[in-house]
Amino acid sequence: MEATERSQLRRLPDRGSHESEVIHKILDDGFLAHVGFQVQGQPFVTPTLYGRDGDTLYLHGSAASRMLRELDTGMPACVTVTLVDGLVLARSAFNHSMNYRSVMAFGTAKKIADAAEKTRALHVVSVHVLKGRWKDVRGPTEQELKATAVLRFAIEEASAKVRQGPPLDNEEDYSLPVWAGVLPLKLVSQEPIPDPRMVEGVEEPEYVRNRSDRA
Repeated sequence: MEATERSQLRRLPDRGSHESEVIHKILDDGFLAHVGFQVQGQPFVTPTLYGRDGDTLYLHGSAASRMLRELDTGMPACVTVTLVDGLVLARSAFNHSMNYRSVMAFGTAKKIADAAEKTRALHVVSVHVLKGRWKDVRGPTEQELKATAVLRFAIEEASAKVRQGPPLDNEEDYSLPVWAGVLPLKLVSQEPIPDPRMVEGVEEPEYVRNRSDRA
């Protein structure tokens, strides 16, 4: 993916990449993004779920959402996704860090008006968050589609940054009698909690029971 001044990696560029394959893999391993935009000089950052289709991200929410309303004007926006893989514990306070994978994407968004295309975009988001769920649930009604805004965010350029491995201490600190290493962290699915109002006899779907950990 071609980079310009706004997406150029500056600090520790050896940890970064502009390769589409690297960027897409991180986006596919996550599902929560933070969207940065500015309204009348005031910056806002809003968390939201997303789905990816090629170099397009689909964002959705209430039709009354300020974020979606403002992005639809074509203003420049920044979407970030970060996956934390571990705390890096060094021998010095200064050299503590974390292992992570992150993407910073720049582009503009446009609201989807066509009902069929909007439904397809919502399907992309649903499959991205939990594969298999869409086929089991009732699809959105016409009224629900009207109450939902879906934006197509076109990734114009993006960069990825990854930190892996053990702590990097000052050479003289390696002899200190201090435990150092990595405390791995992982997003783990726990035991599902059934809705108390669920119809009797409905079994837990396999995609819920055996959901693989995303990150």
